[in-house]
Amino acid sequence: MDLVLSYTPPLNKKCSPFVLKDDEDVAALLASRSDSTCKIPLGVTVEPTEVCAYEKSGQESSDDTDGSHDGFRDNYFDVDYCDSEPTDVGSSRQTLLVFRNAERTSNDNGASATQPAEGNPPVDPLLQVTGAGSDEPVNVPTIEASDSTFSDGSDLHEGKYFNTKKDLKRKLSDIAMKGNFEFRTRKSNRSLWVIECIDPNCSWRLRASKIVPESTKFVIRKYVGVHSCSLLNRNANHRQATYVVIGEQVAPQYVGVEKGPGPKGVQTFARTELGAQISYYKAWRGRKHAHTLIRGSPEQSFHVLPSYFHMLEKLNPGTVSRIEVDGESRFNYLFLAFGVAIRGFRYMRKVVGIDGTFLKGQYRGVLLVATAQDGNGQCYPLAWGIVDSENEDAWSWFLTQLKEIIGDIDELALISDRAPSIKKAISTVFEKAHHGACAWHVA
Repeated sequence: MDLVLSYTPPLNKKCSPFVLKDDEDVAALLASRSDSTCKIPLGVTVEPTEVCAYEKSGQESSDDTDGSHDGFRDNYFDVDYCDSEPTDVGSSRQTLLVFRNAERTSNDNGASATQPAEGNPPVDPLLQVTGAGSDEPVNVPTIEASDSTFSDGSDLHEGKYFNTKKDLKRKLSDIAMKGNFEFRTRKSNRSLWVIECIDPNCSWRLRASKIVPESTKFVIRKYVGVHSCSLLNRNANHRQATYVVIGEQVAPQYVGVEKGPGPKGVQTFARTELGAQISYYKAWRGRKHAHTLIRGSPEQSFHVLPSYFHMLEKLNPGTVSRIEVDGESRFNYLFLAFGVAIRGFRYMRKVVGIDGTFLKGQYRGVLLVATAQDGNGQCYPLAWGIVDSENEDAWSWFLTQLKEIIGDIDELALISDRAPSIKKAISTVFEKAHHGACAWHVA
């Protein structure tokens, strides 16, 4: 934006304002001020100007659809100027100053020389700005710090670095939730992020971009951390309180514990610690995301199964582990028996109970287990397996692996419920062992 300075000379007749174009015009103004007993007001006209950006066109995507932005703030936050460097946060505040004389003209009674019209507030003649394209003076309201402005309370400043754009987004989301305000994205791509307050008339905004195109580090180029919007616009149920942000904040509460807080506990945490009101469903998704951060995703667990079994066999001599995959290398069956359990079975009663139960994870499945009984009548875990369902093929595969570690002898008895798939699989795999039904299921 261009600032055009002008003044009206103290003549007896009305005339157009004189524009200050060079040093000679300024000298003439100073001379007229010194010779005149009346203080001459200085007018300021704001005219738009074009600013050339060094960024390549077509690289930025805009999310701004309402078009409610003034030209100065758009130019300032939409480009990284070639000769600009990150500065302190105080330099990011842009203020339009109108200079006036320290001395005020007063009449004999000590009142102001300019009297307001009846019913109107006082008008300072030295604070009059001529609008572009008009000779009529326009009053400039005085902007003072009040309850209508408030800081976001963060430690952000121009020149602050973040390892990734994700880290910067996480930081801003935390600030927004704790400050109970919302922001929206105006421009965003792999190398740029421009955001502003949800109120189009608010001064809070931030622009960050990559240090260099090849780097993943982001730096805050421009930042205004003071809100000029109404406090009535502050909202505790806002868009920045996503389940991902909630999950990242509540994740430490699931470290080293068996269960951790449930969805209602996550709702309470978000309300008391983050100042955000979230729904039960969002709390449930946040809890699930926290579990993923602490314990990993199901896909990651399946991926590390071979490495896990390798370490088990290396550190536990005699351990037997099997993983069965289909033709596309996708998980199908799993079998595990620790070496210490296999060696201890020789001292147990030759009665093995087998059963299955449903898994409640993302990919479901069935957990199969084989247990024996020791001399004190206590359960002795022998082997585990994971299959898709309790069908004949799955039971046959599991029992085949079990047969390799306990053998097939006449003294062996297998106890199960009366599922037809178990009965058929036992008769196929174990030729010498006996099969009996559990008394509980018989009753």
